[in-house]
Amino acid sequence: MPVVTNSIKFGTDGWRGIIGDEFTFERLALVATAAAKVLYNTYYSTVGSRTIIVGYDRRFMAEDFARAVADTVTAIGFDVLLSETFAPTPAFSWAAKQLNALGALVITASHNPGIYLGLKVKGSFGGSVPPEVTKEIEALLSERVPSTATPGKQEKFDPWPSYTEALEGKVDIAKIREAIASGKLTLFADVMHGAAAGGLPRLLGDKVKEINSERDPLFGGGAPEPLPKYLSRLFEVIKTHRETDKSGLTVGLVFDGDCDRIAAVDGEANFLSSQVLIPILIDHLTLRRGFKGEIVKTVSGSDLMPLVASLHNLSVFETAVGYKYIADRMLAAEVLLGGEESGGIGYGSHIPERDALLSALYVLEAIVESGLDLGEYYRHLQTQTGFSSAYDRVDLPLASMEVRSRLLQQLQTQPLTEIAGKAVIDCQTIDGYKYRLADKSWLMIRFSGTEPVLRLYCEAPTLEQVHKTLAWAKHWAE
Repeated sequence: MPVVTNSIKFGTDGWRGIIGDEFTFERLALVATAAAKVLYNTYYSTVGSRTIIVGYDRRFMAEDFARAVADTVTAIGFDVLLSETFAPTPAFSWAAKQLNALGALVITASHNPGIYLGLKVKGSFGGSVPPEVTKEIEALLSERVPSTATPGKQEKFDPWPSYTEALEGKVDIAKIREAIASGKLTLFADVMHGAAAGGLPRLLGDKVKEINSERDPLFGGGAPEPLPKYLSRLFEVIKTHRETDKSGLTVGLVFDGDCDRIAAVDGEANFLSSQVLIPILIDHLTLRRGFKGEIVKTVSGSDLMPLVASLHNLSVFETAVGYKYIADRMLAAEVLLGGEESGGIGYGSHIPERDALLSALYVLEAIVESGLDLGEYYRHLQTQTGFSSAYDRVDLPLASMEVRSRLLQQLQTQPLTEIAGKAVIDCQTIDGYKYRLADKSWLMIRFSGTEPVLRLYCEAPTLEQVHKTLAWAKHWAE
């Protein structure tokens, strides 16, 4: 029976599906075949290579699926470098660029629950391929590959050494190591059972306190996503530490399943999303490292980001949600930093890819060189800009795709003029509908492209206003 391919669709970064249902060896072979051919058609003229990197994270059977991809791609005539171990997705992006490969095929489902697996496709430049490339992959899925191809070569490689060496050169690594070794900084790293495991100890020494570092394909019954609801153990560990040791600075860093997203917890056990970390990073990298360039943010990013950018006379470019849009801009302009509200941050001095381990090093450098707790640093920026806000996001499941269509039509034909008692003064439609309100708050309504889910984002002067606005939006949708 032929494999059904019309349901294989790429989302904001790759193709994902439930293991054994949508995500099977047979379907993966089809996607890997199409992806390899499109990588060749797109990047061979630039790199002159037939090599493809194949990597994986720590999910259930990830190494087995990676081996299947490697064998499939080798069989149709490509040379393959297959990772001998799990590693962060950005390590494979780095390898693609550094080793002059056509790109990388990475077995991961990122931050999704344990029942999922997926495939991310990276280009020769070291970042996610653009939407037009994934559309070509989807279009090729039903095409049969000739069986007469001469097989390529397949070799194993370790992605970690070159990657960590590159990261070490980006920061004052000695200063961070000394602060941790001397006890001036206590660092907890919640790797959420994912591919970041062992990364910070490799870079900073064995005094890094990793938690959730053992492999667990079920992720403790949750998901490897850096959100407060999954971080109870880290909050508890930091509170206990501060009760017994009030000297020095304390920070917790959190990494998603494939280590391309980051969040943090400050010394008072407050959760800090990238809405907080990006303004801190902008300030640190310009003030202490002298970096220049454009700040690229998604439309769902905090208003504090452009305000901090303006303190340093930096321009801001706004994109749709999805790091591939940031990567496109990073390839076209001089960019200091590109970041999204869900935790993905990348740097123009590295590769056009979100990289949580590099972000972690920059965050640690900011703490060590400023002498400030992350919470203090954030409050300092709020004072400097005269801007204070709270933020939250809700993902609301809808009954069906028909309900999704009806709500979308309603937004198009009956524009909202008032939200939660506040007048709408502007509406952006870069991605979904972002309504700016009279009290300087905003609400963004955005639909998932692949499932019946409504994503609601809000930033307002107080958390009470955020929750009131989100409650209004949920009531509107229901």
